[in-house]
Amino acid sequence: MENDPLLKVEDLDVYYGSSHVLHGLSLETGTEPLSIVGRNGMGKTTLCQAIMGLVTAARGEIRLAGTRISGQRAYKVARAGVGYVPQGRRVFRSLSVDEHLQLVGKPDGEWTIERIYDTFPRLAERRRNGGGALSGGEQQMLAISRALLLNPRLLVMDEPTEGLAPVIVDHVVDVLREIGRSGVGLLLVEQNLNVATQVSDRIMVMMNGEIALETDADSLLNDRALRNRYLGVAAEA
Repeated sequence: MENDPLLKVEDLDVYYGSSHVLHGLSLETGTEPLSIVGRNGMGKTTLCQAIMGLVTAARGEIRLAGTRISGQRAYKVARAGVGYVPQGRRVFRSLSVDEHLQLVGKPDGEWTIERIYDTFPRLAERRRNGGGALSGGEQQMLAISRALLLNPRLLVMDEPTEGLAPVIVDHVVDVLREIGRSGVGLLLVEQNLNVATQVSDRIMVMMNGEIALETDADSLLNDRALRNRYLGVAAEA
């Protein structure tokens, strides 16, 4: 529906066995980038997986532009317009870069294989190399590209800069900013506070399976006491 937020999560509870991981979590966002930060074990990855339909023991409601996607299989969530870049990249070791992209690329979308190669020249150079022969940074570029080629309405990214060299992180940040300007919604889960605040002005902090704080990037960066309280760090998360 026209006036509905792009993503709305309402009263979301997720369980792993007897462990209650997400506790009535609610949030909503439009096409502006939203970053969610927090320490390890706070439920950030579980939130991403719940949005994508990858957890079964979940209660609550998740809507994409007014249409309910909670309770749907992951492939139906993807078809509805949600792209997902999972933590850990998860590329196929035996498929070449070009084969990965050909699996999902469409000639008539805004994001095409040609645009991917223009955005990530390193992937163009390595197009015939298998996923297992790529560096961590190249694998992350490939995972992001694979999601973009679905031409999603919303892109959910779980720790996209984890373990990457600083020069690669800078490039990923530039790409995320480009995505944010393109009209594609972006939900970024990051431990790196500097990355999160460079990509989006709106920041949420997760603690113990809940949204504990919503603030803006400048406030979080400039308030040491606030960072210590919610993230346990002085400069980075």
